[in-house]
Amino acid sequence: MDYQSKIARNISAIPRSGIRDFFELVQGRDDVISLGVGEPDFTTPWHIREAAIYSLEKGQTTYTSNLGTLALRRAISRYVGGFFGVDYDPDGEVLVTVGVSEAIDLALRALLNPGDEVIYHEPCYVSYSPGIVMAHGVAVPVETRLEDGFSLRPENLAAAITPRSRVLMLNFPTNPTGACATRADLEGIAKLAIEHDLMVVSDEIYCELRYDGEPHLSIAALPGMRERTILLHGFSKAFAMTGFRLGYACAPQPVIDAMMKIHQYSMLCAPVMSQNAALEALENGAPSVATMRESYHRRRDFLVRELNDAGLDCHTPGGAFYLFPDIRKTGLTSREFATRLLEAENVACVPGDAFGPSGAGFLRCCYATAFDDLRTAADRIARFTASLGN
Repeated sequence: MDYQSKIARNISAIPRSGIRDFFELVQGRDDVISLGVGEPDFTTPWHIREAAIYSLEKGQTTYTSNLGTLALRRAISRYVGGFFGVDYDPDGEVLVTVGVSEAIDLALRALLNPGDEVIYHEPCYVSYSPGIVMAHGVAVPVETRLEDGFSLRPENLAAAITPRSRVLMLNFPTNPTGACATRADLEGIAKLAIEHDLMVVSDEIYCELRYDGEPHLSIAALPGMRERTILLHGFSKAFAMTGFRLGYACAPQPVIDAMMKIHQYSMLCAPVMSQNAALEALENGAPSVATMRESYHRRRDFLVRELNDAGLDCHTPGGAFYLFPDIRKTGLTSREFATRLLEAENVACVPGDAFGPSGAGFLRCCYATAFDDLRTAADRIARFTASLGN
């Protein structure tokens, strides 16, 4: 049987995740310190886990509304209104999804016709380009640069817009660079979106993890943008709830209706236990988020200093929990550096080009790792980079 001929052409053309390919090299190695997987090292706060347990004990194990429980949608509406400054009607403008990953897929499939172009900034989360292709769109990356703090400049976005452009995808703070957009850049981006009638899909999963006292600003809060933005958020990062697989989308009702059609025929609804846990997170989780954010802030400052002292140029990101040091002056490619670091020092980082060609010459280091492990990893990285000069 020629199975390859049986697989859809657009799926055959999608590469495997560069993150997963690299971490196959890690399997079976002892004493590896991983700065690779983008996941909080905190356990989900007890009161949130307890809400999921109570849900099971009370026999709450059934389907919910396709949109999600009304109690959770109301809580999301209150939270988004307070945090983002944008109001959404919980009855028809909020959709609870199985993680933000599903919300991205729903948004793209609801908006795209075959051949429509989707512009996004790169380096970026590994699923964006494949997600666009799976929705039969055309992926159009716009390179962001270290000199600009990896923010998307409006003039670079403008150069990528064509008559076939339909959607703009944003992710601030950004995975893998930790970049945050300035108000001026967001206002310039919003102006272009309005002028060219673009819909914006804004993935803001790291928005609570902003540092140095800087507030988060969503493009949805800018004048004229609520009507053309799908605001995506979830619970995995700030609340340390990755395994609960719960996210949500906020948008005008006609857009949510289109997304819900796909959701109801694929996922049907998000797990009710996770929804009950998420309700508890929104109502009582702020102190835990603040504690975790403070810890990440200390780790960021420590590892930025250590990497720069080791001779790797590393900018100080404004959010998320990633660093993206420049390793180009070592003369190694991203994959060579990451592979040799793993082999020599048992420290696992992700090659920057796993996040698109714009990431070549960089390395993603996740500092959502125990502080003692960060110290050891920093010592090992310094020893490795010093050995490259010999």
